[in-house]
Amino acid sequence: MEPLNESLFDAQAPEHPAALASSLAPAALPGHFDELRGQATPAAPSRPVSGAAPAPAAAPLLYDAAEERPTQSQSQSQSQSQSQSSSQSQAQEPAPSSDQPPLTPAWNAFFEQLGPGGINDLPRRAVSLERQIRDNGVTYNVYADANGPQRPWSLDLFPLIVSPESWAQIEAGVQQRVRVLDRVMADAYGPQQLLAEGLLPPALVRGHPGYLRALHGVKPAGDTWLHIAAFDLARGPDGNWWVVSQRTQAPSGLGYLLENRLAITRQFPQAFEALQVQRLAATYSAMMEGLQRMCPSGSPPHIALLTPGPYNETYFEHAYLARYLGLTLVEGSDLTVRDQRLYLKTLQGLRPVHGLIKRLDDQFLDPLELRPDSTLGVPGLLQAIRAGNLLVANMPGSAFLESPALLGFLPGLALRLIGEKLKLPALPTWWCGERASLEAVLPQLGESAIKPTYPGFQGRSSFDAVFGSQLGRREIDEWAGRIVREGDVHTVQGYLPLSQMPTWASDLGPGHIAPRALMLRVFAVSDGPQSWRVLPGGLARLAGPDAQIASMQRGGSSADVWVQTHGEVDRTTLLQPHATPASLARHRAPVTSRAAENMFWLGRYTERAENAVRLARLTLNLLGSEDQSSRPLLEWLHRMAVRNALVPAEAPSAPQSRRVFERALIAELGDVDNGGSVGYSLRSIRQAAAAVRERLSQDNWNQIVRAESDFLRRAAEQAGEGSFAASAALRALESASTALAAMTGAQTDRMTRDDAWRLLSIGRHIERLGFLSSALEAGFANGAVHEVSGFEAMVALFDSTITFHARYQQRRDVATLVDLLVLDAENPRSLAWVTQTLRGRIARLAGSAPGKLTALSYELPDPATWTLEHLCAAGPGADYPALVELLATCETAAYHVSDAIGTRYFTLTSESLRSVGA
Repeated sequence: MEPLNESLFDAQAPEHPAALASSLAPAALPGHFDELRGQATPAAPSRPVSGAAPAPAAAPLLYDAAEERPTQSQSQSQSQSQSQSSSQSQAQEPAPSSDQPPLTPAWNAFFEQLGPGGINDLPRRAVSLERQIRDNGVTYNVYADANGPQRPWSLDLFPLIVSPESWAQIEAGVQQRVRVLDRVMADAYGPQQLLAEGLLPPALVRGHPGYLRALHGVKPAGDTWLHIAAFDLARGPDGNWWVVSQRTQAPSGLGYLLENRLAITRQFPQAFEALQVQRLAATYSAMMEGLQRMCPSGSPPHIALLTPGPYNETYFEHAYLARYLGLTLVEGSDLTVRDQRLYLKTLQGLRPVHGLIKRLDDQFLDPLELRPDSTLGVPGLLQAIRAGNLLVANMPGSAFLESPALLGFLPGLALRLIGEKLKLPALPTWWCGERASLEAVLPQLGESAIKPTYPGFQGRSSFDAVFGSQLGRREIDEWAGRIVREGDVHTVQGYLPLSQMPTWASDLGPGHIAPRALMLRVFAVSDGPQSWRVLPGGLARLAGPDAQIASMQRGGSSADVWVQTHGEVDRTTLLQPHATPASLARHRAPVTSRAAENMFWLGRYTERAENAVRLARLTLNLLGSEDQSSRPLLEWLHRMAVRNALVPAEAPSAPQSRRVFERALIAELGDVDNGGSVGYSLRSIRQAAAAVRERLSQDNWNQIVRAESDFLRRAAEQAGEGSFAASAALRALESASTALAAMTGAQTDRMTRDDAWRLLSIGRHIERLGFLSSALEAGFANGAVHEVSGFEAMVALFDSTITFHARYQQRRDVATLVDLLVLDAENPRSLAWVTQTLRGRIARLAGSAPGKLTALSYELPDPATWTLEHLCAAGPGADYPALVELLATCETAAYHVSDAIGTRYFTLTSESLRSVGA
């Protein structure tokens, strides 16, 4: 554990913020580069590995991927990197000093620009940052679970500041490396000269499970294989940056770093301007322009972002990035391949897709040719790629480039492919599939990391990275035996102590600054055919106090990355200053069939939850009132509760045992496995909303999340209430009712009236029509409406008590009931209003003739034909046959229309299936 300052608020501390920060912030651990002071802390003497397991390493190691190794091309590459590192080290060896070194000029300026509050204002800013992340709904789901809570994104208060000189080394090295990787991939899927010349072992290319033989001989659109590549870097004690790993399949971080930038610059606007930090928008703009130019067809081309869905740990980033770049966010089920072309299923029909930015690994892309059990991909996608009709960023098949074993061969490959030495070295890496590498690395296992050559693939030996410094002699010998037996599946990477940056350690008490180890992820993006630029920023991942890896999946944190420039700051914006009517029409986002279906069910579950809450409140209130003696009322309550799954069918009825019935109802309220419970409906609302997160305001999303969590918490607490359970349940239901009213207001008043919103509204009204029709029918069937208590209960269930008594005062006859609950065209809970609204909403859906009802609308009865005299005509048995028949028709029609909408708009299996815009 590193030493920590006692407090920021020492009365004897220096007055200048930079001097105060310097006195408060501990130095980096021995042997680690101190980002705050620009030099390494002198290293402590190293100790050899003993037979017993040593104490944990003082700080995290630098292992998240690998590179470099000896044996012909490999040994040549490694010697070049080591000699380069040696010369750089000698030039920057820090002079020993008994005094703590001063801050770098950049960090000095940062603290001096804190404003009037200075250091004392940092706790407030930390709280503000945490609130901003929470309110913005920024999440990272370490264990993505359909039923689990979402974890807030972890962002530190301080940015990582990169000097122009350091960035020049990073930028030049990353640009060079992405060129090499692109050409390696082109050769691997083309002539394979590198394999023939022995510069790459076949086991790392054709033998890699991520190599896609189905794409051999294919030329990518725009003659570019890699459009987005991420490189994980670490700074060594010599101050130079080293490559640790590279990500090419679906590198994450481009969205999170944007959110980091917005959040941190809001906390430190003066420092951001004073330090001449380069902006990010120009690179994103160049990337999108490059993708559009390289798309095979379309003017303008339609580009979508393919996500695994809302249960993926980085789904927030997918939705955020799609919104920022103006892309259509799609899942595999949104897409279909027809005639070797990719289409998006929308409410208007099939819309061509010309470009796809994928955010899922290659093996899940096409269940026809890759993993047959994948439900995330698109059947036939590889065929569309082979036909040259689709640009995919990145081109599938790049998984072999992510192998840590490949890193050691890249220096030799760079000389062969571009005739240059690599400007950015990588950690020494040995692939144990070669005899010379195996023999060279076995004695070094105690100071190295042991990593899988083929991580994450079924059918190949895969394991978590193991650190030699954490192993005892016996364990090292066991690993050595495994490596000897299966050398090709093991890769060994050298040790490098991670540099450390200052972080705001609020978890250790108020006013602490603590050094944390970091890894820097930077991105190279294509801005045209065979052209790349490096995003001037990145995602800094911070290791936890006791972690061995700087990884978000292992509970780490993140930091914004400020890249300084000596030149002019590029203030490009993605906002379009000169929009034309035609361009505005083109950029109207399509409504995908999946989004439409989720909006439809969001509406249905919201209405279902409201109905269940209202029925449960009414039932509990009546069971505790003076109306318990009305047998028809109790029978009606039991029938409605069973029909809506509020109680199990086998539970004793209310007339048989009111208290047992009451306890059964209360017990079911929070049961998320019971399809009719309030808890189940609230969870279903959240799940449907998560699938269309990009369409909801942050306030609306927060309301949905809070409503579910609060109700389930209250339901769990009321289990121990005993005789007070009914009162506790009523309080929980009242709170849920308030939350649902807020959701309804947001859906009604704060959403654009497009087809997706119409389907949400249609879903709500289908659910309302079916529920109210069945409730009224059940009341007439058992005669409950003919008693005062049953009559009042019916009106209350329709949420029309105030209107009824204001209009009819003390009258309680069938005519007044039918007039208000069936025929009133101004009562939003009357069957006539609901039916007429449904007919109008359906008529305005895509594909309908303007101003005319569709055939689907005519499936619903026409309220214009309903009359009070006809519906109130009594039959021979003192019943009302016309009214009962109408109620049954309304209920049946509601669910028939629901099925028809699913067939026509969600599955696209009806005659409406067609292509638009091809």
